[in-house]
Amino acid sequence: MKIKIAPSLLAADSSRLAEEVKSVEKLGIDFLHIDVMDGHFVPNISIGPAIVKDLRPQTDLPFEAHLMIEQPLKYIERFVEAGADIITVHIETISVSDFRKQAGKLHKRGLRLAIALNPRTPAVKIKTLADSADMVLVMTVHPGFGGQKFIYAVVPKIAEIRSFYKGDIAVDGGINDKNAQAAVKAGANVLACGSYIFKAEDKKKAIEKLRNA
Repeated sequence: MKIKIAPSLLAADSSRLAEEVKSVEKLGIDFLHIDVMDGHFVPNISIGPAIVKDLRPQTDLPFEAHLMIEQPLKYIERFVEAGADIITVHIETISVSDFRKQAGKLHKRGLRLAIALNPRTPAVKIKTLADSADMVLVMTVHPGFGGQKFIYAVVPKIAEIRSFYKGDIAVDGGINDKNAQAAVKAGANVLACGSYIFKAEDKKKAIEKLRNA
């Protein structure tokens, strides 16, 4: 499968987000990963729908809104209206029936719904809804803050998910060119990557290394 690159805006310079977006757009990335945190599900607060709306006119890149929040059902529509193309919710915060219902609604509008799971959450938790998910996002750090170290113990879970899920599998957290190889070998094909790209002296070279993982 083709390796897709999704730079995570959590690691971008928040004082010049539009410039940061344009700097990676010209390098042929696939979509933007936008972390949304409420200070409850994770111990941090980040980008809200207003910023997503402001960024939308700046690029034609697809936006993935990663909702690391306790009550995602209350906010999905707000992020869709702001311009998100992919909504990612956590299995820890939504029931299987609600996920299926939301997936149906979004699919009718040409949008996508992904499911995420934390490092300690077993793969079996998403198995019954995998056929409704447009992407599975595996957290490779404990969510909440950027710049953490990749948790290699999660790699076997990626392989387990690949055994029953044929769509896009993303990994998110502490990604660099070295651990990306382990994730890709296990079955991941989407790399949501923040610091390794945005803090790089040469973003183009960093992205090329990830694509070749």
